[in-house]
Amino acid sequence: MKKIAFVVGARPQFIKLAPLYSKLKEFYDVIIIHTGQHYDENMSELFFSELGIQNPDYNLGIVALYHGEQTGRMLKDIEIVLMDEKPDLVIIFGDTNSTLAGALAAVKLNIKSVHIEAGLRSFNKIMPEEINRVVTDHISDYLFAPTKNAIKNLNAENLLKNVFLTGDIMVESHKYALEKSINSNILKEYSLEGTEYYLLTLHRPNNVDDPLILMKIIKELGKINKTIIFPIHPRTKKIIEMNKITLPQNIITLKPISYLDFVRLESNCSKILTDSGGVQKEAYMLKKPCITLRRETEWIETVELGWNILIDIRENNFFKKIESFKTPNTYINIFGNNVTKKMTGIINNILS
Repeated sequence: MKKIAFVVGARPQFIKLAPLYSKLKEFYDVIIIHTGQHYDENMSELFFSELGIQNPDYNLGIVALYHGEQTGRMLKDIEIVLMDEKPDLVIIFGDTNSTLAGALAAVKLNIKSVHIEAGLRSFNKIMPEEINRVVTDHISDYLFAPTKNAIKNLNAENLLKNVFLTGDIMVESHKYALEKSINSNILKEYSLEGTEYYLLTLHRPNNVDDPLILMKIIKELGKINKTIIFPIHPRTKKIIEMNKITLPQNIITLKPISYLDFVRLESNCSKILTDSGGVQKEAYMLKKPCITLRRETEWIETVELGWNILIDIRENNFFKKIESFKTPNTYINIFGNNVTKKMTGIINNILS
């Protein structure tokens, strides 16, 4: 039986892994290499059990380090696992340091690789994720693009061979999570049943690493006459505490929560405020107004179709744009259908 190795390390990758893992394990010997990039229990292990994924075969335990050291250690340890396991195919997701390390390890060992979520571009090279995704696309053997715009980006970089428009795997994983989230008690736990609230996520270095920028964002959000639920990322929490930043009364912080709890919060909020690429997608799938606290996005289609707005946090009184943002009456499915089936068919052809 041929063998497939998945390399994952962050929550969005666990989510994308779930439906494809469930299908491919029917045909192949499947191993999961978890780099350990997300190490909080609610940010990693719990995701596996919630999404019906086996415990990782390898957990490398490579956590919070500087980008170069983290990526280098991942490359070294993934390479050791791949040399021992000798998979026929390596599958990587998204744009994290785990993604880049997995792609580099595979190409150096002459093992074929598939990059899922290929072709996304923010065109902002200050973002580490942009470097990761560009390099990964150029060294992977097969590129699975989620949207037509992603295909255009790849073609513009002369990546024409083995490029496939598959749709976005999160369509199916998010649908599954949405169905399971009905059993979540998160709304009752925080007395949010029947309450109108906004949902906030904030973790990008450009937004949270500089305390002055973070304070400005929080101050603007404090002007909004609406409860804002904020499941706080450990990175952001640390900076708030170190700099003694006071949160306004309308922002209610939650400890890191499970994915199903988060999906429950998403599905019941009135607007989503985020700097996350994955959350922008989920907002679109749920037909929720999305306010992206960045000047650019990989998911430009959601902006062009009027369901997402970009906010320049340097502007004064940007809270007014958040309050006034309304979505159109029209909705187009841009992320595809039967994505797992399409991907499985291509992978079967690759390994035949």
